[in-house]
Amino acid sequence: MLLGKKRKLGRKIEDMATGEKLKLTENIEDKDLLLYLGLTNDGNPLYIQHDFASQTKFEKPVVPTAMLTGIITSAVSKYLPGPGSYITEQHLKFKKPVFHYATVDFLLEVTEVNVPANEVTVRVEATDENGEMVLEGILVANPPQVLSKLTTEAMDNF
Repeated sequence: MLLGKKRKLGRKIEDMATGEKLKLTENIEDKDLLLYLGLTNDGNPLYIQHDFASQTKFEKPVVPTAMLTGIITSAVSKYLPGPGSYITEQHLKFKKPVFHYATVDFLLEVTEVNVPANEVTVRVEATDENGEMVLEGILVANPPQVLSKLTTEAMDNF
């Protein structure tokens, strides 16, 4: 059963090179936060209650770090390597909170291409509108890899 139309896959490992970069800018709006919080059922008052957040060291509501991770995951799925890719490992350090209505610039850079393992290592950095680093880290992703042909043996499982 197919859901939706068939989509073009991202680039194969052979088509990727060290030094490739992707830059993107995300504006964190109320609609995005509410959608994330609704989908995850995350009612942390630090994310949504101004009166609570004003009593913390942050002084105002912060963007959930998992939401920032989702932006990175989406960038890998859409662009680098693209549709059909899969993240197998990630290490992110959240250096500074991101607040509601922030503009965050993300930079993803391929630092290693491992053809035999079908893996690319990507360095990730994000800065806020003041140019301050809000997160940094690395991730490892498998670019799309499709079996070249189906055999009757592969079809025996159906």
